[in-house]
Amino acid sequence: MYLQSGLVSFSLICFYYWRVWPEFCLLVPSLLLISLYCKHKHGQVIVRWPIVSVFPSIFENMHRIHDWSVDVVNLWGSTIVERRAIFGCFSGLVTCDPGNIEYILKTNFSNFPKGDDFKETLDIFGDSLIMDSPSWNDHRRLTRRALMSNPSRSVISDTCKKVVQDSLVPFLHHAVQKSLIIDLQDVFLRYTFDTSFSVLFGRSANYLSTSLLPNELAQGLDDAMEALFYRNVMPNAYWKFCRRLMIGNERKMQKAWKTIDRHLAVHIKAKREDMVKGIAQTSSLLEGDMSNLVRSENDEVLIQDDKFSRDSAMSFFIGGNDTTGTALTWFFWLVARNLNVEAKILDELNLIVFSKENFIEQEDRLKTPLVFDINELKDAVYLHAAICESLRLYPPIPHNRRTSLKQDVLPDGTIVDPGMMIVISMYAAGRMEQVWGKDCLEFKPERWINENGKLNHETMSKFFGFSIGPRSCLGQEMAFVMMKLAASAMIFNFHVEVLVGQVITPKPSIVLKMKNGLMVRVKERVLHV
Repeated sequence: MYLQSGLVSFSLICFYYWRVWPEFCLLVPSLLLISLYCKHKHGQVIVRWPIVSVFPSIFENMHRIHDWSVDVVNLWGSTIVERRAIFGCFSGLVTCDPGNIEYILKTNFSNFPKGDDFKETLDIFGDSLIMDSPSWNDHRRLTRRALMSNPSRSVISDTCKKVVQDSLVPFLHHAVQKSLIIDLQDVFLRYTFDTSFSVLFGRSANYLSTSLLPNELAQGLDDAMEALFYRNVMPNAYWKFCRRLMIGNERKMQKAWKTIDRHLAVHIKAKREDMVKGIAQTSSLLEGDMSNLVRSENDEVLIQDDKFSRDSAMSFFIGGNDTTGTALTWFFWLVARNLNVEAKILDELNLIVFSKENFIEQEDRLKTPLVFDINELKDAVYLHAAICESLRLYPPIPHNRRTSLKQDVLPDGTIVDPGMMIVISMYAAGRMEQVWGKDCLEFKPERWINENGKLNHETMSKFFGFSIGPRSCLGQEMAFVMMKLAASAMIFNFHVEVLVGQVITPKPSIVLKMKNGLMVRVKERVLHV
């Protein structure tokens, strides 16, 4: 009787804590499994276990997942296949082989869609152009038309220059005057958010200011991207289980989703009202030059659909905000560690400013911090090469994911089963000695420049930072405009000094952010006219 009473009490206690604190109930068996794993690992890079396969190794290396992927391919080769893991329910392939990447993303693109699992994993993006949705072609067609038109290019370059001139440079000047230590990653993410917001909606979010106030939409996007990373590296059953219980990152995802939708709905509605009243600014892509975008009745329906606008805005923010801000952060960290590169970029910018043709008109501009026009940077080959070299070592999107429709054979001879998940490691692809040479881990912009002082097209052909094929990044040109305008203004007017003693490491995320930010001091550069 006492035994039965005790069991009932214990059961009630367990049920109570499962309802109130399910994380604790999951923690105990997880710790037991991790303890068992650590006892048998013995310093190995990766261990295959019965049933659960390599997933314990993934769990252990989650904090350094990108560098761990490089360790694995260096040990096992550029293509790794895992078949019938997790009770025979999972088959996957990881590759960083350039031939395989081109085959999957371009040559036989139709056999490697993103798949239903990808759509469910990244459900927050809706039916945007990053999905294999029925409206994908419509999204891509209209986005290409919007981004590639001459008026849109002017909107993008003018907006980027305005944000650099009115927000980024004044903030850095303020940091110099106050002798502040600043997180450069946070500054760049604010810069790219303000630029993306202004390009999209035609008004400023004022996220980058001397007060550094928080922004709910920006924070919501950050939280969502962090949660999506764990969905991408964990078995589907695991994160779906967490979503069902609303625990961990899935709880964060739901809160972020509601925040994002609430803010985007307000901004889209406000822009539509302005357009109806005829008072809308013409300097935004949401409206753009509608007469150029609308070329069929279907186009008109899509553009007026709020969900279409919401999904497009989501993909635009991720493509133009996090990725570019992250890329700028890694770029300046690398430049700060390689002062010879900074000196060469500065020489190139000085040549542009002090050339005989431009010197007279530039003389008045030098009285205040100088902000370049994008057309002035068209011949800045070394700056472009330095940005490409940074993107090679630290690609903003370190992994790309696909699913095979039917059996196939990759160029390196690897057999791909139908329904197999394929992960392309762009991070590892940029660090392969057989592709980039023995100096593959060095920051060396010269590898992108040929003997004639022009960009090396052979090197460019090995670079997949903006993907290739039918799904190549439509925002590549905008990304380079944002990076070049910010980098040129900062290097010409300021010197960035990275604080010593920082632990610089990538954050586990879909976008390759720095885990701890980048703390720097900024000094004003003395210009000699």
